[in-house]
Amino acid sequence: MADSTRPVLGLSGDLQHYLQESRAALLRALDGASDYDVRRPMTPSGTNLLGLVKHLTGVESSYLGDCAGRPSQVRLPWVEDGSIWEGADMWASAEESRDHLVGLYRAAWEHSDVSIAELPLPSRAHVEWWPADRRETTFAHLLVRVVAETAQHAGHADILRETIDGTAGRDQDEMGDEVWWAGYVARIQAAADTYLP
Repeated sequence: MADSTRPVLGLSGDLQHYLQESRAALLRALDGASDYDVRRPMTPSGTNLLGLVKHLTGVESSYLGDCAGRPSQVRLPWVEDGSIWEGADMWASAEESRDHLVGLYRAAWEHSDVSIAELPLPSRAHVEWWPADRRETTFAHLLVRVVAETAQHAGHADILRETIDGTAGRDQDEMGDEVWWAGYVARIQAAADTYLP
């Protein structure tokens, strides 16, 4: 069913709308979490909340800025020094504050939003680090890629936050209280238990 409260924006506007929803969800996952919790590795591969923010800052800055012929004035140190290729965009160093990294992310998305507003979707784009036969692409392709990647990482952030302190997505309280959630999870566990070896 269509959302009758949202104006018709056209394809670029729709993509920007869904991108912004995922951006906001990612940052919501940081709300109320300690500086330690937003930095600590939560998976065997080191995934962490602030690292997701840092990574998506580079994704937006590169794909919707540099690759689209609209480089941002804000330069990212981990891109400039090449440490991005060693995973430096996936975690926050002790010297990088949460506020600074969130500020860089907001600056990157503001720059991206201008690109989305000004560039026609079929505009040519070039991704220098892709294989030679795929480097030439369109702004539309890169925008869809950024929307998808941001949504994926926003989902990761929701799971990480829930693992940290039980805080789930924005509709957690609308679904039910603690008793409701305990019963819900118990039903899922009971169904899984029928397949115990």
